[in-house]
Amino acid sequence: MKPALLIIDMQKDFLKKDNKSVYTEAVEYINAAIQLFRAKGLTIVCIQHMNEREKLLPGTEGFDVLDDLNILPADIHIHKTYGNAFNKTLLQSQLQELKVDTLILTGYQAEGCVLSTYRGAKDLDLTPIILRGSLASETPEHVKFVEAINDIISYGALKKVLG
Repeated sequence: MKPALLIIDMQKDFLKKDNKSVYTEAVEYINAAIQLFRAKGLTIVCIQHMNEREKLLPGTEGFDVLDDLNILPADIHIHKTYGNAFNKTLLQSQLQELKVDTLILTGYQAEGCVLSTYRGAKDLDLTPIILRGSLASETPEHVKFVEAINDIISYGALKKVLG
């Protein structure tokens, strides 16, 4: 198993639209996973959604990731225009180059881009796993639903597996 951590669409523009409490728990879990992956020298991928019509573009404040997240410029950064982060991006080729076969998914919006990317990973014969507690949505029931229908792992189990 060669894992990578995917942090999907945890951007300031989405925080403005939704209540900050939606993100609080997810940010804590994502930062814990970032720290774990850094300590193990594993790949971290920051995925950001772009939308020209809504002026959600690199260089705009809304495009930036949340200030509370411990993402670094040295992490892989993917800019996407579709829900599925694999669609018309370099994500698949970069993961192949690194021989990554397992993805730990986190981020926003559970029932949207996270679920689309999860399904996209399965279509590419990768093993996607959602980190419990690391998803955000303006509808908490959607987080529970996405966790219920997909493979998940707790932070404690992930820490043990990565040794």
